[in-house]
Amino acid sequence: MQSVGASESERSDIIEKLMESCMRGCALLRKTRVADGLSALNRDLTFAKCDVAFRERCRCAQAARVTDDGSDGCDAGDAGSGSDHILLSSGSINPMSDSSGKMTPAELLAELTSQNDGNAYTAEVAEAMPDAFSGKTKTPDRDNEPQFEIPDLEELQSLDRKRHRDADDSEQADSDIDSGNDPEYVKSGRGGIAQKRMHTVPDAAQGNSQLSELFERVSNLLGGSGVGDGEFCPRAPESLADARLTAEDVERLALKYLLQKGSASGREICSQLKLPYAIVEPLMRLWKKDQLVAFKGAAEVGDYYFVLTDPGRDRAKRYQEECTYCGAAPVSLEDYLKAMEAQSIAKQEATEEDLKRAFSDLLISEKMLETLGPAVNSGRGMFLFGEPGNGKTSIAERVTTSFGSTIWIPRTLGVDGDIIRLFDPGVHEVVELEGEESNLFDLSGVDQRWVRIVRPTVVAGGELTMEELEVCQNQTTKICEAPLQLKSNCGTLVIDDFGRQTMPVEVLLNRWIVPLEKRYDFLNLPSGKKLQVPFDQLIIFSTNLEPRDLVDGAFLRRIPYKIEVPDPSEEHFRKLFEIMAPHMGMVYEPDVVDYLIETHYKPVNRPYRACQPRDLLLQVRNKCIYQKMPKKMTKEGFDFAVHIYFSVM
Repeated sequence: MQSVGASESERSDIIEKLMESCMRGCALLRKTRVADGLSALNRDLTFAKCDVAFRERCRCAQAARVTDDGSDGCDAGDAGSGSDHILLSSGSINPMSDSSGKMTPAELLAELTSQNDGNAYTAEVAEAMPDAFSGKTKTPDRDNEPQFEIPDLEELQSLDRKRHRDADDSEQADSDIDSGNDPEYVKSGRGGIAQKRMHTVPDAAQGNSQLSELFERVSNLLGGSGVGDGEFCPRAPESLADARLTAEDVERLALKYLLQKGSASGREICSQLKLPYAIVEPLMRLWKKDQLVAFKGAAEVGDYYFVLTDPGRDRAKRYQEECTYCGAAPVSLEDYLKAMEAQSIAKQEATEEDLKRAFSDLLISEKMLETLGPAVNSGRGMFLFGEPGNGKTSIAERVTTSFGSTIWIPRTLGVDGDIIRLFDPGVHEVVELEGEESNLFDLSGVDQRWVRIVRPTVVAGGELTMEELEVCQNQTTKICEAPLQLKSNCGTLVIDDFGRQTMPVEVLLNRWIVPLEKRYDFLNLPSGKKLQVPFDQLIIFSTNLEPRDLVDGAFLRRIPYKIEVPDPSEEHFRKLFEIMAPHMGMVYEPDVVDYLIETHYKPVNRPYRACQPRDLLLQVRNKCIYQKMPKKMTKEGFDFAVHIYFSVM
């Protein structure tokens, strides 16, 4: 008699069902409840294995009925015949029972138990079942128990009841988060959530060492995101609608990427576009159906390498002529505005300890710190003025550090077809997520189209032009570059050497009169559309010119804090030599500094500047290196340095 096994189509169906169960569990892991996700992943795999056994027993039961009619059926005697199929004892289960999900696992186990001698579905079947997919029969090893433990009837009934409540629980959880009733999560911008506390190992996993270990691994991975209490965190989209994208948007980016690279796997395309595989994979199948792409070969874990067909290449070239950008999928303006509102610098507070920590590497007086503190907390603007070389730029660059936090910004913005590149590695400092690595399933739950950075400090000096304050489009690539004030949102914008720009001061002031007052700005897009964006940064004007000679009263009224950076005292001047000498490889010599002050400063009433100790010591060091002398502070060395340094001052 011929044994009954799984056909190729049935094997594919079983494999697909197992993969769907895994993907469903991993999707839950990316959501707000890690413990429920782990439980669901373990439970769905149990259901899938029960379903596999049920299908096999139904085929054997059908074969048994055929045997009663005089035809071939299942026979354990064929076990050594070299058949490619798994042999199971026959039973009287109704082969017409629905195995696609209508019969619950608890009902399945009850029927299997009642119709057989109790050994019908064993751990050996679960262990041998994967080999049915490859057409090989595996003899169970009774000495080595399988790691996956088959649940009993009572446990499956309990899991079954919980499975029916999953949908309601998920909806209730989302409702709790939206209403603010969830004790573990809070809303943080559009589509974003923030975790209030870390998860503990759930009760269901306490008695299971394997499940506890799995939970700990995933919990450690998710815990490495570094998202603190109440911080905004962009949540990974689960659909095109959630990402506020269309299929055409993704198609444009993917085809242009393939045109430039030649061939790429599906996951490489997802990594380039910063979109989840679950979103892009259906679109790739659609492009394959439309003959825009073709398979080049197999990749890892059921993936394929894709290449453009001739029609796909023609379409990609047309897309390339419109815009060459093929990077991360753009974020909508609406999502960006809500993220900036949630991370506004006006909501940040800096204490005295925060300022001392930020300025720990500078020698700054307590009086200056007391003046800077309220100005920093205002979240608006300040005017730093004083003589050159006293540290105005250094102070301005460290103001943002006093907040000591990070923010999320999108890599690019999409506004009515225009791509605006916002993330700039030249001015933004990326903060890598702890434990971040490339995995098949991204469990971080973070939208990869966003990047986490230190609160930005953008410095523009005398080279600043009006073009840098507007959206500029490259006429060759058709990619737009965000203006400086947009890149500095939720941070600090420093206009250094104010009054020395190539543009007239009045033009620059008129450009920012309204943004400083209203806290929002209007940008002109290449398409002609005018765009309203937040003007949410602490703007600092630094100049060594007299402010009254630069601006009028109307502008000064909009800059609430005007702070003078004075010359250092003699005590601070000596301290600067003591601090800088070791950095130059020298030993501090107080008597030599006394000689410098008494000989070259007091007789000519030369003012002290904070930059002079560093500059003079550097000249002494360079002279010692040239003459192959030991690096040492000497009177002759300072005489030489003063003669060179102050020759035209």
